[in-house]
Amino acid sequence: MYALTLTAELNGVTNLRPKDTAENPFWYTFTVQCTSCRETHGNPVAVSRFETNELSGSRGEANFVWKCKNCKRESSCSIKTAPKPYEQNEPPKRQTIIEFDCRGLEFTSFSPEGEWLADGIESGTKFEGIDLQEGEWYEYDEKANDEVSIKDLKWEIKRA
Repeated sequence: MYALTLTAELNGVTNLRPKDTAENPFWYTFTVQCTSCRETHGNPVAVSRFETNELSGSRGEANFVWKCKNCKRESSCSIKTAPKPYEQNEPPKRQTIIEFDCRGLEFTSFSPEGEWLADGIESGTKFEGIDLQEGEWYEYDEKANDEVSIKDLKWEIKRA
């Protein structure tokens, strides 16, 4: 089991999470490496917890099934938990966002492509459409009359 973790500085917002519903699934974007031959796939791959693919020669299913171009080995990964919201902390603390079970592959890096959500701490304002690809986000909370931000994002993939 592996976990995608985040450490970030949240100012004025909390409950940072991907917009991830069955109607509007979030595609978690990773760089993948084969654990057999250690070949790293050149293009990022996207995994949704709502999509399942059949494993060849088996009755099993996984959210992501991948065949290494180098050694031809089939590998798979399944997301085991719904995303956990990242809570605002002082100082920022590493927190698990999702957990996944990989067989024959490792995710080596994560790219936060897609839509993220957060809530105003004081105001309860719902922030949608947050883009974290630049590594920071700034907005103004009208109800709180204050600037809010998300910055210093550090994504890590750890053994759970």
